[in-house]
Amino acid sequence: MAISIKRVYEKPESGEGMRILVDRLWPRGLSKDKAAVDLWLKDIAPSDELRRWYQHDPEKWPEFKKRYFSELDDNRDAVDELVDNIKSRKAVFLFSSKETRYNNAAALKEYIESVL
Repeated sequence: MAISIKRVYEKPESGEGMRILVDRLWPRGLSKDKAAVDLWLKDIAPSDELRRWYQHDPEKWPEFKKRYFSELDDNRDAVDELVDNIKSRKAVFLFSSKETRYNNAAALKEYIESVL
């Protein structure tokens, strides 16, 4: 299993794997056809409260990851669903944020790789 992350607004590439949207909200201005999402796991995304607190502030990144990982620990059903879908294939976690380094998809990738 190989996991990568990518902005959902970027063009899909052949062979990149299962495309999984890991945001709670559908990306603005993007049709389902253009997004080419194979699976949308809203429940794996950070809570609205955590997302509003974080606001993609790099200084809050370590604390964001700590809180998000705690949410994921308490959300085993969503984590198990994700793992079941990617355990034997490549996957790309899609996110809509303009912040390409400090985002929920990057944190989720780190979390999933640490529990497998």
